[in-house]
Amino acid sequence: MSGVQRFSRATLPVTPWKNGGGTTQEIVSWPRDVGLDSFGWRVSIATIAASGPFSVFAGIDRVITLLEGDGVRLFTHDARIDHPLDVPLQPFAFSGDEAIDCTLAGGTSTDFNVMTRRGQWRADVRVLGSATAIEAAPHGVLLALRGAWQVNGQQLLAGEGLHWADASHAWQALPEGPDARLMAVRILPA
Repeated sequence: MSGVQRFSRATLPVTPWKNGGGTTQEIVSWPRDVGLDSFGWRVSIATIAASGPFSVFAGIDRVITLLEGDGVRLFTHDARIDHPLDVPLQPFAFSGDEAIDCTLAGGTSTDFNVMTRRGQWRADVRVLGSATAIEAAPHGVLLALRGAWQVNGQQLLAGEGLHWADASHAWQALPEGPDARLMAVRILPA
């Protein structure tokens, strides 16, 4: 999987969680065709439907961003982490080594997730609302969250995006309206 791939959130496969507490739509993971124990990085959208524990991913750094819903409270039982994830489009970084529990703040919560293998990769995760020159990165994901965007001359409507791997790309992102928002993820060597 090299080069740029276009995707639509509406057509991403939905995978139920083993514990029944939600679902995941994987946008992309790298390298392809490796399991959850071996990826270098992974980007997905999760729908959390029930309170409960997050999976522990040892050696993984995580960034979670509320997209839709009332959000969740993320916490550890020793109170080292106690974070209300209830403001949309505000990325929150934490270690996948942590035994994190979550409590729904209300109904279902939909979140954007980035995971990178510590020591190999790091993620720059930003939500854009204005014209932005996105610096080159060897891997990454762009997802139009609200409104329409022009990205290097291609239009992305809400729910549409681009991902790339093994090919450094820089982007000019231009919103087509004042309320447009774009998730920009650059995956860089650690």
